[in-house]
Amino acid sequence: MTKPLDGKTALVTGGSRGIGAAIVRRLAGDGAAVAFTYANSKEKAEALTARIEAEGGKAIAIQADSADAAALQAAIDQAARHFGGLDILVNNAGILMRSPIDTFSLDDFDRMFAINVKAVFAGTQAAARHMQSGGRIITVGSVTAERSGFPGASVYSMTKGAVAAMTRGLARDLGPRGITVNAIQPGPTATDMNSDPGSHEMLQGLMALGRLGEDREIASLAAYLASPDASFVTGASLTIDGGYLA
Repeated sequence: MTKPLDGKTALVTGGSRGIGAAIVRRLAGDGAAVAFTYANSKEKAEALTARIEAEGGKAIAIQADSADAAALQAAIDQAARHFGGLDILVNNAGILMRSPIDTFSLDDFDRMFAINVKAVFAGTQAAARHMQSGGRIITVGSVTAERSGFPGASVYSMTKGAVAAMTRGLARDLGPRGITVNAIQPGPTATDMNSDPGSHEMLQGLMALGRLGEDREIASLAAYLASPDASFVTGASLTIDGGYLA
């Protein structure tokens, strides 16, 4: 049977664990050849590559810290050379640091901005150089772009609000070339970034569905945006939050 992404090539930043790994698995399962970057999780990256290859897919792992824009762009260029082009970019890499405004360090501000915002621009810039009409750029943002929800989240919320605004602008920039640009805004999701059982219980009470999301559910929305079915969707920030914002 033909798969929706047969013949397509993709790169996922921060793809060795959590939502990123789920997206890598889903895109590979849908037929794409997938490269993904990782910063430190070499063993997890190698295990993910081996799993995809064992299932008949194609994947390569490239070490690159998304805080280093030049390294990220070099990784994207490497993936495009390896695959002979690039059709899909998923800007997934992101970090979360929370602290009250009076104790939030400027170093932490700079690092979170570099990974959550600057890397999205740098990655999109590099990927767009390799893309033809039909290209897909997808960024994993957050519902905190719409509602911070908790004290100490101001900087993180700012970075995700910037992603939503940048998505609209990039959609205008790349639309004439037939490249779509969209963002996914997950709500609370059970990943290693959100692994405290105590916080899970509290967050479940805020969800219309009474549970946290699963990484595979976020990956399913990424797969839709990467597919031909989403050819008329661009400039959108799509919420997938179990009713957290309802």
